[in-house]
Amino acid sequence: MSDQGLWYLENIDVTGIFCPNKLSNTNDHSVETFSKGAHIYLPDDAANKIYFITEGRIKIGSHGSVDKEITKAILSKGEVFGELALIDAESRRDFAVAMEDSKVCVITKEEMKNLMKDHSQLSLFLMKLMGKRALGMEKRLESLVFKDSRSRIIEFLTDLVKQKGQRVGYEMLVRKFITHQEIANITATSRQTVTTVLNELRNKNILTFDRKRLLIRNMDELNKELSIH
Repeated sequence: MSDQGLWYLENIDVTGIFCPNKLSNTNDHSVETFSKGAHIYLPDDAANKIYFITEGRIKIGSHGSVDKEITKAILSKGEVFGELALIDAESRRDFAVAMEDSKVCVITKEEMKNLMKDHSQLSLFLMKLMGKRALGMEKRLESLVFKDSRSRIIEFLTDLVKQKGQRVGYEMLVRKFITHQEIANITATSRQTVTTVLNELRNKNILTFDRKRLLIRNMDELNKELSIH
């Protein structure tokens, strides 16, 4: 993903395909606005649309037993979600909710299939997207089985920096840092454990953080922490 948050594949601007004419509503594409906390879809809703984020952030998750929430992904501008509709899933198995005021370009499953016929490389893009997410879920499953809570949290931080980080001098900056509870939901740990690990790393001067950003002062030292049990 580029710094602008737009997906590109072999010189094709996917944004221009998903949201042509600067998001006009003159065809089957439409733009919908969701306020913070609003659901785009819920479990058991019909899986008949694919979504492309043009502004804001969207959380994909599911609910386990005893009101336990599992966060599967936090997506931002330029990312696609709801793509499982293309494999003929009849209903949603998870939920999508706006983490802040957001805008998404909405494409019906039928229209997406037509776009894939007109843009052959779009099929490759979607295959890569689904494959990347499947590998990501497999990696998370392995972490749950083989790694302790501390290692899972640090691994999440390193992956977050690789995906969303911006270099600032010798440091790496992640804007719009998520809450400790969201990290706990992603790593299957507790909010208290996340807070403890983050404070420990801050005390070692490896990173600093607040509600708006995460700054990694020393990436090499953060990677070394993965080997500490």
